[in-house]
Amino acid sequence: MSLTRRTALLGGSALGAAAFSGWSAKAATAALPREYPFTLGVASGDPAPDGVVLWTRLAPQPLAPDGGMAAGDVQVLWQVATDEHFADVVRAGSARAKSEWAHSVHVEVEGLLPDRVYYYRFRVGRQLSPVGRTRTTPPVGAPVSSLALAAVSCQSLPAGRYAAYRHIAERDLDIVLHLGDYIYEGRGPAQPSAGPDRRHLPFKATTSLEDYRIRHAQYRLDPDLQAAHASVAFLCVPDDHEVVNNMAGDYGANGNADPETFPRRRAAAYHAYYEHMPLRRSSLPSGPDMSLYRRFSYGDLAEIRLLDTRQYRTPQVDGPTFQPLPSDAYDPDRTLTGPEQERWLLEGLASSTARWNVIAQQVYLAAIDMDTADGQAYNTDKWDGYPAARSRITGFLHRQQPRNPIVLSGDVHAAMVNDITLEHDPTSPVVATEFIGSSISSGKGNNALFESALPHNPQVRYYNGRERGYLSCEVGRDVWTSDLWFVDDPSDAASRVRRDVSYVVEDGRLGAQPA
Repeated sequence: MSLTRRTALLGGSALGAAAFSGWSAKAATAALPREYPFTLGVASGDPAPDGVVLWTRLAPQPLAPDGGMAAGDVQVLWQVATDEHFADVVRAGSARAKSEWAHSVHVEVEGLLPDRVYYYRFRVGRQLSPVGRTRTTPPVGAPVSSLALAAVSCQSLPAGRYAAYRHIAERDLDIVLHLGDYIYEGRGPAQPSAGPDRRHLPFKATTSLEDYRIRHAQYRLDPDLQAAHASVAFLCVPDDHEVVNNMAGDYGANGNADPETFPRRRAAAYHAYYEHMPLRRSSLPSGPDMSLYRRFSYGDLAEIRLLDTRQYRTPQVDGPTFQPLPSDAYDPDRTLTGPEQERWLLEGLASSTARWNVIAQQVYLAAIDMDTADGQAYNTDKWDGYPAARSRITGFLHRQQPRNPIVLSGDVHAAMVNDITLEHDPTSPVVATEFIGSSISSGKGNNALFESALPHNPQVRYYNGRERGYLSCEVGRDVWTSDLWFVDDPSDAASRVRRDVSYVVEDGRLGAQPA
């Protein structure tokens, strides 16, 4: 009987060490854990035509500061096969799980065939990991007819359960984009409906490496999140809550932290983020710095450029979050991406030959005026708060017209379909379409404000901030279809997940239309 993705995840360790008869146990060191070490599951990420990153972390006691591991490194064996029973193993090897990186493993497998499904697993001593499923990408520039992806963000553990991830794990997707707020750094008492087991650990704001490690491990223990990671490769970029709310460059929340001390906290947060994500060595952090923006190609069909809108940004302007933009907001030196990343983005779009050009990032790019009268009130933490930087992006899209620009965003805890206009004036030309899936679990505290502002923002084609969920996209050569999914009961891991609306973008035509 064929294993489903869910049973492959849950039953991988039951396959038995006898299945690894072709492996040598000599690669293991003396510091082997006695308890089961794969409590945080397995994951894959950053796929390429010839390979993919395979991840796990050894943590027999995952909520302990050291994961329950003794000091010293451990050798971990891995296998990649074309079938879920590992009758046809095509790659195998060993990797060192280093104690300085919380005994995490990031295997960059090479030599695989393009556009193929593979299965993978790990072994330490006689302990076997769950089985994961992943897929390589088509060759760059090769004709491709379809791509199935999901975009997720904002998964506060105390706010609810992860039925959306259960639904993702049951689907046949090619990739998942995680656009930030994988964890939340605040103290985080659990919502009563979610259950006391969702209370954040440690029960305080995370500031140290130990704090961030425990918080990531607590999130990773969720079985539906593990199932999603084991079923499909993820492309991950952080937003702010992986470090601190409204982080801006070398400053903390809204630019108010001490730039002399805050980088130490960011270094701890990025260190733990790398330890728990299926990222390549090119993203290995160095102190408070981490290389996160990158490009992902899917044949000739799509190029996805993942942005980092937190690490290099100028602090937000002073004052309330929603306000008329003061004169200093228009300073052309103010930036969300930093000049180097901005050049990389625009030069890449200018040279792209892909049919669909995707910008995957954190905060919404559409111009949205939250004032319900005749004034202005823009969110100074979003692209609206950086009008010169936003105009450089939208002006480029208007002048250069790269083929079929699509923006995928997160952060806002609402599902949205937006026309991205050249200027803040909603009647100015449309230059791209923006799709935002609702949050996995995080609530929308200012939903009433958004709803009251909708009549003044006709460029917002669809809005739903009352429900939790995610976005999925079926990308074809002629049509891009985005489906907005919602969870009936965010407090119930077994809740029904339903598709509410679908929007399409046609090749060569700007703007989304109801399907």
